[in-house]
Amino acid sequence: MTGTPLARAAGALKRAMYRGGRPNAFMRLVNRLDALAYGAGWLSPRQAAVLKVAGRRSGTVTFVPVAVARHGGGEFLVSMLGPEASWVRNVRAAGGVAVLRRRGREQPVVLREVPVGQRAEILRRYVAVAPGARPHVGLGPRAPLAAFRRIEERHPVFRVCPRS
Repeated sequence: MTGTPLARAAGALKRAMYRGGRPNAFMRLVNRLDALAYGAGWLSPRQAAVLKVAGRRSGTVTFVPVAVARHGGGEFLVSMLGPEASWVRNVRAAGGVAVLRRRGREQPVVLREVPVGQRAEILRRYVAVAPGARPHVGLGPRAPLAAFRRIEERHPVFRVCPRS
């Protein structure tokens, strides 16, 4: 990842706050505040949402702030932290059944995993709408598509489908 020394330092700090693919105590607090704001629609970016999914062990509903990337007529969620992120494991255990909360409205959804080999363009769109994910993905939106193809296996992508 390139950029100014300040941008590189900020990226290193962000990665440190998610060491081992899990948020530290400070980032857990920030994520809770983001989930509250995004779910209610308070000063939240257009692509911001809250993913609600049953925990794979406890069964209790977990709340995770996410960025929704629009690409090719569809909407997608991407795991900036990789396949071991709790929300990814919970979604897989729940068979993709979840709820997206945006601007105070809840939408029942099914998240369908996009196969490796079809993720590169979505990943590029994701880092364009979720700049906070760039330190974890390691690429910016201007990186060549071939660079995204090299990392697509490390970042699960889910298509958002309405649940009927």
